[in-house]
Parts: sequence; C-alpha cells; structure tokens
Amino acid sequence: MPAPDSLVDGEVTTRERVLELVVEQGPVSAATLAQVLELTPAAVRRHIAHLQDHGQIVVHAPAGPGLRRRGRPARHYVATDAGRAVLRDAYSDLATQALQFLADAAGPDALDAFARARVGELEKRYAALLAGVGPDRSARVRALAEALTADGYAATTRTIGSQGIALQLCQGNCPVQDVAERFPQLCEAETSAFSRLLGVHVQRLATLAGGGHVCTTHVPLAVPAVPTRAAPGAPPGRAAPSTRAAPAAPAAAGPTRPAAAGTGPPGPDRPAPTHRTAPDRTTAPTPGATEGNR
Repeated sequence: MPAPDSLVDGEVTTRERVLELVVEQGPVSAATLAQVLELTPAAVRRHIAHLQDHGQIVVHAPAGPGLRRRGRPARHYVATDAGRAVLRDAYSDLATQALQFLADAAGPDALDAFARARVGELEKRYAALLAGVGPDRSARVRALAEALTADGYAATTRTIGSQGIALQLCQGNCPVQDVAERFPQLCEAETSAFSRLLGVHVQRLATLAGGGHVCTTHVPLAVPAVPTRAAPGAPPGRAAPSTRAAPAAPAAAGPTRPAAAGTGPPGPDRPAPTHRTAPDRTTAPTPGATEGNR
C-alpha cells in the first residue's frame, strides 16, 4: 500500500531540513541533527542513509590524528557539491517565485530597481577592493576576476589581439543562473556595474543564463594604432615616403609688356590723357574765306 501524499511530502521536507543543516553546520553528527530538528535517532539515520545513497552527504574524515576516544567514534557529515546544488535549486525556485510576484504586483520598474539594488551591494564591495589597484585597467579587470571568483563565479581573464587591445572577463559559474534565465535584468544590472567599476563601456557577449557555456564580457583596453607601410629598403620603423603628387603650381605669368601710350589706368607717374576736340563741321564759312577761294 503506497504511503499517503502528505506523509511523502513530510518526509521530503524533513530530509531537506536535514540536508540544509548539514550544509550550514557540517561537519555535524547524527545526534546533533536529531537534537536540533527534534527527531528520533532512527528518523535521522533514515534521512542520513537516503542522502548518502544519493551522494548528497558524506562522512567527514578529520584532518590530523586528533584525540582518540574509547568506543565507536561518532560520525560527522558534510555536504557534497551535489547536495549543495539541490539546495540551490530549491532557493532558485523560491527566488523566482518572489521576483515574479514583485513584477506582477509592482510592475517591471520595481524589478529593475531590485536588480540594481542587488548588484549595487556587490559593486560597493568590489569598488573598495579595486581602489588599491590603481588606474591601470588591465590590473583592475584581473582584480575584479579574483573578487568574483571569491564569490563563487569562477572568473578568469583572456587577452584579445596580438597587441592586447582588450580583455575578456569570463565567468564559469553563476550562483543566480536559474533566476537570471527568467529575469535577464539581473545580468543587465551586473554588466552596468562592471562598466562603472572599470571606467569604460563593456559589452556582454554571452551569458550562462542565455545558453552560453560561460558568461563573457568584452573589456576594451586601448585603441590599436594603424601600422604604416615601410618603404622598400628602408630601415624598420621608417614610413614610406608619400607618393601623392604635389599640387600643381599656378602657371607662371609671361614677361609683361609696357602699356601703350595713353592706355591703362592713370597713375602717379602717368598723367591723365588729354582729349582733342574735333572741329565742328557744321560752322558756316566766313565771308572772307569764300571770296578768296573764288
């Protein structure tokens, strides 16, 4: 006869509480788990056996010889990566539901404000770490990668171009990947924070939430210089002479001829020309002249 659903749900919830306590307080003994969760030793052992069978917890092997006690030593348990992943999935579901409720109740602007506030806390902490690095952008990118790695992002840097004109900041893990798949505002706010921290506009090329195998951010370092072409036989580093033709000079004026007399504008050495008045042919002849011509 199958167990009632309520009993199964209760078993799963209690097991999640056991796993959560092992994650938070491990190495922890079964006796401590039973005391904190107010369970019987048999119930605790049943949950521990299930979690061990699924690879979510293991017996902790203490480092060093330690003190030996008489009798059978108590076992202490710690969580594995698989066990922590189970809790992350549970937390991601809760966070996704909470953000969806916020978006439905207060609108998309409230969701954007939440994303900026969340990243703002990280930005303040990272800014304090980068303050001691100096203005060198390459060093700041590498310092940011180290800070991200400490927070579980598994970040690395990669040089782009033979001249090192850019760096790629790569994040191999994202603690909020499942939530960011539903709400890309988290990735957008993070990209803006990187721009402010590095003092340059960066470009997000790929994200884990978007299906990429790594979150990749392109960070420019410098504008590449345009190489000049060397002249044949010239020593290295010497640019080729320009082959562009020089602009044509204006045509030379020919020898100047002296201006003809009476031509050209008057000047200080040239008086204005005088104009003769032609005789008036219409004047009547005088009587004396007429008589003499007869």
